[in-house]
Amino acid sequence: MAISRDKKEAIVAELKEKFRNASIVIVAQSPGLTVAAADELRKKIREAGADYKVAKNTLVRLAAKGTDVEILTDMMTGPNAFAIGYDDPVALAKVLVDFRKDNEVMEFKGGMLNGTPIDLAGIEALAKLPSREVLLAQMLSVLVATPTKLVQALSGIPRKLLYALRAIEDSKK
Repeated sequence: MAISRDKKEAIVAELKEKFRNASIVIVAQSPGLTVAAADELRKKIREAGADYKVAKNTLVRLAAKGTDVEILTDMMTGPNAFAIGYDDPVALAKVLVDFRKDNEVMEFKGGMLNGTPIDLAGIEALAKLPSREVLLAQMLSVLVATPTKLVQALSGIPRKLLYALRAIEDSKK
């Protein structure tokens, strides 16, 4: 069954918009993946705030032109699926790596993270990072620690002076 030209143009336009907004795109192959497993994967990816698209490589190449995803065009051979993340690349990588542990038929070809190509090792390293919220909390604690220590150090000087004056007062009594 052939797809009409209008439908193809709509697919290309939709993919182009998704690629423009993407912070991460992972190219995967999953021959032999059951429909139930694919539905489960789509659900988990949606929960992570991302999309999972399967489209003809020629349409994806057209959509990728002029976007950061264009660096992935050499990976577009054979049947591919594209996991597209927008806000939290770590969440998408975690979902895919966890899913791959249970479904060994899934194979990552590579991906793009903020315009930079990443390989399988990069995807797995990304999945091992803490979530965005944990990283923000860690950064906040580091930012708060320095002023807190400065205030403690500066308050120590008058405190020590006060102790010295009290000691002098006690010795004169």
